[in-house]
Amino acid sequence: MNTSIASPSAARPTTTTLVHDAPDPRRWKALAVLCAAYFMVILDSQIVILALPSIERALGFSPGHVQWVMSVYLLSFGGLLLLGGRMADLLGRRRMFMLGTGLFLVASLGCGLAASPRALIVARVLQGAAAAVMSPSALSILMTTFTEGSERNKALGIWSGMGGVGATSALLVGGPLADVLGWPWIFYINVPVAGAVILLCPMLLRESRADERTHPRRYDPAGALTITAGLMLLVYAFVEAPTAGWLGAQTLGVFAGAVALIALFVLIEARSAAPLVPLSIFRSRTLVGGNLLMLVLGMTAWGVGTTVSLYAQKVLGYSALQFGLGTAVLTVMAVVGSTFGQGFVTRVGFRRVAMAAMLLLGAASLLLSRIRLNGTYFGDIFLGLFIFGAGLGACAVAGSIAALSGVGKGEAGLASGINTAAFQLGGAFGAAAVATVAVSFAAAQSVPALHRGYQASFIACAVFAMAGLLVAWRLLRRPPMPPA
Repeated sequence: MNTSIASPSAARPTTTTLVHDAPDPRRWKALAVLCAAYFMVILDSQIVILALPSIERALGFSPGHVQWVMSVYLLSFGGLLLLGGRMADLLGRRRMFMLGTGLFLVASLGCGLAASPRALIVARVLQGAAAAVMSPSALSILMTTFTEGSERNKALGIWSGMGGVGATSALLVGGPLADVLGWPWIFYINVPVAGAVILLCPMLLRESRADERTHPRRYDPAGALTITAGLMLLVYAFVEAPTAGWLGAQTLGVFAGAVALIALFVLIEARSAAPLVPLSIFRSRTLVGGNLLMLVLGMTAWGVGTTVSLYAQKVLGYSALQFGLGTAVLTVMAVVGSTFGQGFVTRVGFRRVAMAAMLLLGAASLLLSRIRLNGTYFGDIFLGLFIFGAGLGACAVAGSIAALSGVGKGEAGLASGINTAAFQLGGAFGAAAVATVAVSFAAAQSVPALHRGYQASFIACAVFAMAGLLVAWRLLRRPPMPPA
């Protein structure tokens, strides 16, 4: 894809796709706006973790149900991403980005003002739906603004690094906000940021959409319905599995329903004249490998983030504020890892960077698995977070570049939706998996039992990282160049 966005006068009058020859002089300022929006989206996936006890007490959630404040966001976000990406391609990327950002602002305000559990859950569902429109729209704007090569790699490196920073900053930001200002402020913080993004969009972002000659504006309601419902059921099954039991009737039934809907979706797409997801897109080995890598990265990141938070608070007795500040090293190293990662991708390729990053993630997880019952921050947590942050930033860059390299301009939104969905779904799977491992090793709720459970959870995260290493080694090799 060698298309970049420039002046409207360069657009072809016979199509609805804006095609420009000269680079957009405002592209780096536009990238800053897009990254600010992406930061909010990823931050809100985890920021509620440290505020859940406060929310439970303030709103009167029944025991065991407060985790839905986090889960429903993942459900609506992950389930609607593919639809959001395709809508951006067909209806206009800037238009859908602004619409999603506006809905995100309103939903965030609704979350902070919620006076009952039901009101907060509804607002979080709307927030996740808004994120499912914002995120793929923003990434597809990036893809059509920067030409493929070193410049786009740099932009994707900054974008992916911002995702890693958002995922790690959730604990850093959420703890102080919840302890000092109160839990509503973890949502109010989005309001001024989203407002500024909306104001800057008309000045810095240019509209684009898929070429109607190759991607006619026809819709696939059956495909959209089946994949959205299938992904939502899949996330729901993983979220509920730790409490319902992995082999329980509810879990197996929901899994079966998800598999049936996804299989039906594939059948519909194979026969549709205008599919939501053209199956030919999965012929790209790097796209498949990059998205599998992002799936495993999400599992590892959410698994480690959840487990280290629980260990610090339930075993070491840290407050949300203390532990939140202690995660600063993770955020800083994620920035460092993404910065160096994008440079190395250009020099040595995304496969080697991804493999090295997964080795760092695995080593950090094993190091964290040695946590002690009477441990300390610098003796048991600091070094593991230091190494993990570097691997997280570098892997996010390599996975995103691999998944999006060579994608046609008409499918930028779709590919962006798949890429973000892989990371978010991986997060839901990883959090559920480590919760199950922890419970299985800690039947009792005593501190020593919890300590053993968290050790086992970190080992599970190391296994995830090794699976990612295998994915990078096998699937991220570029196909041989054809003879001249």
